[in-house]
Parts: sequence; C-alpha cells; structure tokens
Amino acid sequence: MDIRAILMGLAFAFMWSSAFTSARMIVADAPPLTALAARFLLSGVVACGIALAMGQSWRLTRGQWRAVVIFGICQNALYLGLNFVAMQWVEASLAAIIASSMPLLVAALGWAVFGDKVRPLGIAGLVAGMAGVALIMGSRLSGGTDLAGVGLCLLGSLALTVATLSMRGATGGGGNVMMVVGLQMFVGSAALAVVAAATEPFVVNWSPRLVGAFLYTTLVPGVLATWVWFLLVGRIGTVRASTFHFLNPFFGVAVAAVLLGERLGWADVVGVLVIAGGILAVQLSRQAPAA
Repeated sequence: MDIRAILMGLAFAFMWSSAFTSARMIVADAPPLTALAARFLLSGVVACGIALAMGQSWRLTRGQWRAVVIFGICQNALYLGLNFVAMQWVEASLAAIIASSMPLLVAALGWAVFGDKVRPLGIAGLVAGMAGVALIMGSRLSGGTDLAGVGLCLLGSLALTVATLSMRGATGGGGNVMMVVGLQMFVGSAALAVVAAATEPFVVNWSPRLVGAFLYTTLVPGVLATWVWFLLVGRIGTVRASTFHFLNPFFGVAVAAVLLGERLGWADVVGVLVIAGGILAVQLSRQAPAA
C-alpha cells in the first residue's frame, strides 16, 4: 500500500462518512426518497458525461454489468434509501456508526454462510466491534432514539454488505470505471423514483442549506467518493481497501458534531474507539501474511 493508496483511502473514508451529515440536512427540508432519486439522476449524468469525455464507452464486461445492477440496487436504492428515510428520526452520527459496522458484517457473514476461515485476530475484532455497536445502541435507545429508524439503518447495512460481497470483478478486465459509476447511479435513481412516486408527497422547503447539502451529496459522496473507491479497489484490492472503513466512525461522528452540533456522550466515544479497533483487527486478519 503506497502513499497514493493511503491518501485515496483517507479521502474516500472522509467523503463517505460526511454523506450522513449532508443527508440529515436534506431530509429536514425535502422528501427523502424523492431527493435521493434526483441526486442519483444528477450524479449519473455528471459521471457518464465525465466518462464520455475521458473516452470511456458503454461496452462493459459481464462482471461490470453485474456490478452496475447489484451495486445500483443494493447500495444506492436499498442502503442509501433506507438510511435517508431513517435519518428523519435518527441522528447522523448514529447512522454513520451503524453503517460503519459493514466490514464486521462482511466478515461474520463470510464465516457463518461461506465457511471463510477467521484467524484469532479477526474473531477478537468481530467480538470487539459488535460490543462497541451494542454499547452505543444501548446508550442511544435508552435516551429515546427511534427504534424503527435504527432498524432501517441496520437493514441498510445488510444491503451494503451484499453489495460489497458482490464487488469482485466490478472494474477488472475492461476499464471504464467512471462509466460504471454513472450507470449504477441511474439504476438507483430509477428504483427509488418508482417507490417515491407511490409513497411520498412532493413537499420541499427550499433553503440555501438544502441546495448546498444536495449539491455536495451529489458531487462529492455521490460521484467522487464512488470513483475513488473503484480506483482504490483496483489498485490494492477489496480487502486492503476495506481497511479504511475503520476510520468511518471517527469521521462520521466528528463531522456530525461540528456541522450539526450533535452531542456525544462517553458511551459514544468509547464505542467508536472499540468499533474502529474491531474493524481494523478484522481487516488486518484477512490480509495474507507476508511470504
């Protein structure tokens, strides 16, 4: 992992984590699924336009088309859709913490369902990470956090886990990385638009904060972060790239505290440290030992 990969990983983690704060701003003034469908539509137009300007084509490999559909539905429509709805009642910091448990779910699902071998360090990381999540959840629920919103965030994390497990071969053997990014945005937009039209009234409180948060979410976490993630996976592989997820609890909580003024208790601080350590331990245990 060279310095370029490290910088890419840090940038991805920060952009990915900041999306929860901007999403919280959006859903305060606009219907969540409608806003998210519009965001994906704009992100897709921008990404595909950049891809065409870079000389990329629509001719993707079979693995890339599979990634476009699965990533578009699991991450964009399900994971982000559920989180946008939940953040009408759940704080951005809690949503970020729940979502950051995805690497733990990936490792646990791989062990329980696919029989992946988990080394002692990985087992310790899984136990620690889940304990950290339980600590924060217990503290927040006792303080009156909406249980239904938490359940939606957990379902979203499961959807993101499926998307992550389906990422192998997403960009290999064909290039066209930015085109893949743009097309999976269109898949998410189409799926969300159908649900939004059937379930949400179109009531928007236009404000400078809404417009700024929408544009930021569309261009930075929406296009730039996804593109950086694909490039990072192609550069160092999914396992090593996923190591940077251990930074997501820190960044997610910090950005929400600074921009939204969300209060943090001692259980949140301890839980974030434990979760981050558990994620790092799990990812390090999955890396092949040096020859």
